Amino acid sequence: MRVDYEDLNKTLDALTEGETDEIALMATLACEIHHSDARFDWTGFYRVTEPEILKIGPYQGGHGCLKIPFSRGVCGAAARMGETQLVADVEAFPGHIACSTSTRSELVVPVCNGAGAVIGVFDIDSNQPEAFTQEDADQMERLLTRIFARL
Repeated sequence: MRVDYEDLNKTLDALTEGETDEIALMATLACEIHHSDARFDWTGFYRVTEPEILKIGPYQGGHGCLKIPFSRGVCGAAARMGETQLVADVEAFPGHIACSTSTRSELVVPVCNGAGAVIGVFDIDSNQPEAFTQEDADQMERLLTRIFARL
């Protein structure tokens, strides 16, 4: 099953309408997105909790890393650079952090509030190499921008 972005956006709009609590939004998105596509093995947020530090937030799947500095890994790169990271092969990514040994590819999107400040990253891991497309990246960017702009 592959995600139907039109349906996913409608569902998330209905579920999150009027919500402004960051954790509630993250938990709802992690759950709905995780279950929308069989490629998604780990789906969740890492939140900026102190300068240049990400800590685990709401997620679905196996355990995640508890703390990631901006200077390490795919999630750190997304937070540090403020740019989506579309990684076809995590083993080829310099400084990749193996929170799960089954992860083969990754999509990480920076999450910003309405003022444009990075408040975290949204991370999707897959046990399949080259699991994510540019369309996935573009759709997730639009979805996250729309939902978190209300903060």
